Formats: sequence, structure tokens, C-alpha cells
Amino acid sequence: MKLKLTLLLLTVVSSLALNAQKLENSTLWKISGNGLDKPSYLFGTIHITCDATIEADVQKALDETSQVVLEIDMDDPTMQTKMMGGMYMKDGKTIKDFVNEEDYTAIDSLFIKNMGMPIKLLQNVKPFFIGAMLYPKMLDCPMQSFEMSLMKVAKAQNEEILGLETVEEQLQVFDAIPYEEQIKDLVKMAKDNLKSDKAKFAEMLKIYDSEDISSLADLIKNDDSSIAAYEDELLIKRNKNWIPKISEFSKEQPTFYGVGAGHLGGEFGVINLLRQAGYTVTAVQ
Repeated sequence: MKLKLTLLLLTVVSSLALNAQKLENSTLWKISGNGLDKPSYLFGTIHITCDATIEADVQKALDETSQVVLEIDMDDPTMQTKMMGGMYMKDGKTIKDFVNEEDYTAIDSLFIKNMGMPIKLLQNVKPFFIGAMLYPKMLDCPMQSFEMSLMKVAKAQNEEILGLETVEEQLQVFDAIPYEEQIKDLVKMAKDNLKSDKAKFAEMLKIYDSEDISSLADLIKNDDSSIAAYEDELLIKRNKNWIPKISEFSKEQPTFYGVGAGHLGGEFGVINLLRQAGYTVTAVQ
């Protein structure tokens, strides 16, 4: 009897914990309380999409805030140079150091077919960034970006654009993931000619359009890619580092935050971490 009661209690507690992590379907959240004079807003973006139109509720949040903060300061004129400097593998490593001839040929064919160039022109670039060059090919439409749309509004309103982390900090994430792990995903992309990646991305877009950020967090957590195993580096550590910066920015002035929607949900998502820090974070629906 005691065992049954214990199991029942564990089931109830587990159920409550899961329900507590399930968030309302919204990509826009208001941050208030904890000493803030005026609310700030948190918006979950998707970095590439077919339609990055700013909807009315997001525009209203932009109107009520006085600066825009993205993951990095995309308005920084030195950003491109910094990104280029951090894209290359260290110690003279190249793609050929990590794959056999068959896999190298598959990657080369993929790039010739999709990018119109041989892989030898990029062979010393970190595998993750080589794969990222193919992301626009996941779409059956001209690529748009929410970050670019948000920057356009900020500039029209003569507002400053800042970042939660520096370009160098973001690039360090990919230094923490071994090249051997990064290359596995590139080989997978090549061997099925982006078929599974396109299917995954289509599913991600569908979930994003439904604004179900909890399901989006689950999708990312359960991803079977090699790089997804480094969730701590890619998401959790970064989310935790952002909280004091969000707190600082928000206390100075009402701020609009635009970060990848995958950072919002889950136990270590930005919403839950902000709530743990004492803020009231509510969905704007």
C-alpha cells in the first residue's frame, strides 16, 4: 500500500512539474515586476523563414519600448569582420582531416549542386558554418529574417540596437564543440541531399507558426543531430548568461528583446529563468 501511495505521489508530482513547464502558445512575452518601472518585452524569433512580417502585437511592444536587444549587436559595423575571423578551424585543420574520401566526395557534390562551388574553397571553415550556409536551401521561398525586420523598425524609430552577447562569445560556443562532432552532421546532410534536414525544418516552421514554444523546446531537445548533444553550450549556458544582462537593460529603460524562439521554453529557457530571478513573465496573446 505504501509503495502504491509513493508511486501515485511521484506520478502527481511529475505531472505537476511537466504542466508547470508547459507554457502558453505565444512568441511574445511581457517582462514586469521585480522593480521595473515599465515593462520590457521578449520575442522569440526564427532566424530564417518565408515571412518575417511584424504583427500588430509585436509592433505595439516595439512602440512601447525604447531600444532593441538581439542575441548579438547586428548593427555593429565590425560584426561581419569578426564573424569571418572566427569561422575558420584552428591549427591548419581542414575538412579532409575528419572524413574519408567517400564522405568528402558527398560533401563536395552537395555544395556543387546547391551552392555552385566546390567544397575545397571552404575546406578550412568550421563544419557548423559550412552547414549553416545551406540553411536557406531548406526553404522553398526567398529567405526572410525576423532580426532584419526588427532592426528595420528600430532604425525607423531611431532606437539603439544592442546584443546580449558579443560576436566573440557566440563564436566560442562552436570552439567548445569538437570538429569531429560538427562534421558528422555535415556528412548526414550530404548523404541524403538535405532531405531529412528539410523535413525537420518544415516541422520547426510549423511549430513556430503555431507559437507553441514548449513543443519547439522539446523538438530541439530531442533532435538526433550530433551537435544537439551540446545543448548545455548551445542553449543553457547562454540563457543563464543572458538573465543578468536582461535585468540590467530592463532596469535602465523598457527594452524589446529578440532571441531565437528555441531559447524561450523549457526548464532552462529564458522565460523560466527570468521567473526564477523574480520577474513576472506573461504571454501576450
